[in-house]
Amino acid sequence: MSVPFRRCARSDLHRGALSSTLYSSASLKSAMDTVFIEDLRIDAVIGIYDWERRVRQTLAFDIEMAFDNTVPAASDDIALTLNYKDVSKRLIDYVGGSSFGLVETLAERCAAIIRDEFGVGWVRLKLSKPGAVRGARAVGVCIERGQRPQ
Repeated sequence: MSVPFRRCARSDLHRGALSSTLYSSASLKSAMDTVFIEDLRIDAVIGIYDWERRVRQTLAFDIEMAFDNTVPAASDDIALTLNYKDVSKRLIDYVGGSSFGLVETLAERCAAIIRDEFGVGWVRLKLSKPGAVRGARAVGVCIERGQRPQ
């Protein structure tokens, strides 16, 4: 069963629109938040055509990871967070050194890294290949792996 997704608008965050949902006494027991990385740009060798194997192309990643932020929020301790900088660095190192034919394969490997190495139970990963098709801003895949907590 797929859970409907609503992007958090930047204006929502500034107005504090989410705070009543996340910190009500009823939701604290079962809070599940999303840590996200938006438009992470990484150059990599990707593609099936000969010319693609000779150049590095910029890929764009949008990643959402389920994580209960109530504990790190209460303690203000970065060690208790799902550290998006650490996730980003790991993916930059991995993708930058990779060489895949298909974006589907790369997306699966990145989702596995996030889940296995960072203990994430659910991840949604969108991998875009900007400029790959004339007339389209980007093409790619969006995958979800794991169970999103309810």
